[in-house]
Amino acid sequence: MNMHSRRVGLPVRGGAALALALVALASGCGRNGAPASSGSHGGAGKIAVVAAENFWGSVAAQLGGERAEVRSIVANPDTDPHSYEPNASDARTLAGARLVIVNGIGYDAWADRLLAASPQPGRRVLNIGSVLGLHSGDNPHQWYSPAHVHAIVDSIAAAYERLDPADAADFVRRRASFLSEDLARYDQLRAEIRGQFSGVPVGYSESIFQPLGEDLGLRLLTPYSFAKAIAEGTDVTAHDKLLVDEQASRRRIKVWIFNGQNVTPDVQRMNAIVREHDIPIATVTETLAPASASFEQWQVRELEGLRAALRRATGR
Repeated sequence: MNMHSRRVGLPVRGGAALALALVALASGCGRNGAPASSGSHGGAGKIAVVAAENFWGSVAAQLGGERAEVRSIVANPDTDPHSYEPNASDARTLAGARLVIVNGIGYDAWADRLLAASPQPGRRVLNIGSVLGLHSGDNPHQWYSPAHVHAIVDSIAAAYERLDPADAADFVRRRASFLSEDLARYDQLRAEIRGQFSGVPVGYSESIFQPLGEDLGLRLLTPYSFAKAIAEGTDVTAHDKLLVDEQASRRRIKVWIFNGQNVTPDVQRMNAIVREHDIPIATVTETLAPASASFEQWQVRELEGLRAALRRATGR
């Protein structure tokens, strides 16, 4: 589905794609007597892990190392996770996983339906929203919340330890290394931006940036109702349009941050206004960009771009 026509929470083409996937899953299980995947473990005795989205999949792969085989379903940067249409292959992949990681919070309800259609004894499901105590209607983009990323690292590592207690020491080591080494530059950049630019007023196109913006101490002037409407593909109110236009045209915001994977007409209009008034722009994306990047490489690249925009805007 084109990222520019996002509609979150709406039925996916009448549910036809999901129905086909479920039918294929049911017929596949009936024919073979078991899910099409390898069962509770991946190749060479590895834990079979499936992440609904590749940002959590990247973290899971690094924490699992050689003892886990991780597959991510939504990995194409041109795919909108909010309105992803699952297929029969996705259904079979989920059916054979021993650990499934879903974002929850209303973000990937298609995964919940596929899991319900293929109950498997012993399979563990790690729902990010449930771990964080969040629900549908809350901001689902918690991979942009550094505090919550650290919490989910702990949860994934703990899930591995329960599934493979014999290798618990390795998972403990990998968790410690990921937090202290792999995320070191990510944590450093956040501290630098917070220290140098806390309180700088910025605008942002959608709610994906809110958790990170708050962590960085930036002053988010864009009304959350505008950012939420863009993220969910609903109509932006006339009042919010007028307000964000005015914030840019009067240069009340120093930097504009937008999701490059969801450029709606309202966002295009705002991009044009900020360029007209020479307001620096920083870009973020919904999923790993490029898809081959690790979670930390992706986030570091975005933080470096944001820092450069803030430097240009403030002269600091």
